[in-house]
Amino acid sequence: MKNLLVTGGAGFIGANFVHYWMKTYPQDKVFVLDALTYAGNLASLNPVKDNPGFKFYQGDICDTAVVETLLREHRIDILVHFAAESHVDRSISGPEAFIQTNIIGTHSLLKAVKKVWLDEGLNKETHRFHHVSTDEVYGTLQADEPAFSETTPYAPSSPYSASKAASDHLVQAYHHTYGLQVTTSNCSNNYGPYHFPEKLIPLVITNILQDKPLPIYGDGQQIRDWLYVEDHARGIDLVITKGQLGECYNIGGINEWANIDIVKLICELMNREFAENATLADKYPHALSVLEGKAQSLITFVEDRAGHDRRYAIDPQKSNSDLGYKPQESFETGIQKTLQWYLRNDDWWTAVMDGSYRQWIEQQYSTAG
Repeated sequence: MKNLLVTGGAGFIGANFVHYWMKTYPQDKVFVLDALTYAGNLASLNPVKDNPGFKFYQGDICDTAVVETLLREHRIDILVHFAAESHVDRSISGPEAFIQTNIIGTHSLLKAVKKVWLDEGLNKETHRFHHVSTDEVYGTLQADEPAFSETTPYAPSSPYSASKAASDHLVQAYHHTYGLQVTTSNCSNNYGPYHFPEKLIPLVITNILQDKPLPIYGDGQQIRDWLYVEDHARGIDLVITKGQLGECYNIGGINEWANIDIVKLICELMNREFAENATLADKYPHALSVLEGKAQSLITFVEDRAGHDRRYAIDPQKSNSDLGYKPQESFETGIQKTLQWYLRNDDWWTAVMDGSYRQWIEQQYSTAG
């Protein structure tokens, strides 16, 4: 039996990882630490909230003492670090929060685990600190360049990616300097259930359902490699259970799409769903464009954002060969699952968008820390 501490476990990827781990390893105990900033949502943990092997703590990763207490009280032997500010636009308008959470917060965690695991000797030989990073630390690619590998030099181009690059280096420094047992994974763009609606795919879906414009930066030809979130969780599992200490592993979807093509595909799928399912008209009476089969008419091109990277692509060859990693979802199956989830769970995303879930969750959970 393992005792996991998952930081940022109420966020999009973190919550999906918690669901995956508790389903895959029901004998383990999972403790979530999350500050519940704007993107943290306890409702995303509803599928596991009544599981006796799960417990939630509200707290800040920058509070080293709180982390130390959790490590000792629950005899944590695996820490999976998702907690991060992650939206590039927000990092451009307010980089300070990204420096605080992604750099100072990661260092706070490293100090805590060094003290408890190494200096005090709790789980000294069996611990693991897994750090979840991003492909954005590698910078941008031209259309004809090979995908990012683990040896690609770092070249971050936004305050967000620069802060993640710094945190990656800190994790490696604690491994090489102090012998902390670490692994790192760098993933491509995730999508799937519980995705905060400011990101591209959930934004397009929810805006169609509200008959709002679908904003496309610049010419929409920015290319991203898309990874279904449960495939990402499965990849992290393999890194933790099979990965070599001190190594970094790229986890990708092998699935490159231009932003404009993603948006057009979602419009087509939504048009089809509304045409084939008459109950959607009653559920979403304000979705006028898609009700007429014209979701694509909502596409609106807007000014490109500053420093917008043109292309990201992950080469997962190392994960494939060393860990046996391979995505189980194609983009066609993954996007259908995602679309169906948002159509069925309007209570989740509407509450997230108006903030009302924060009052509701106070009645569902006892938070501490």
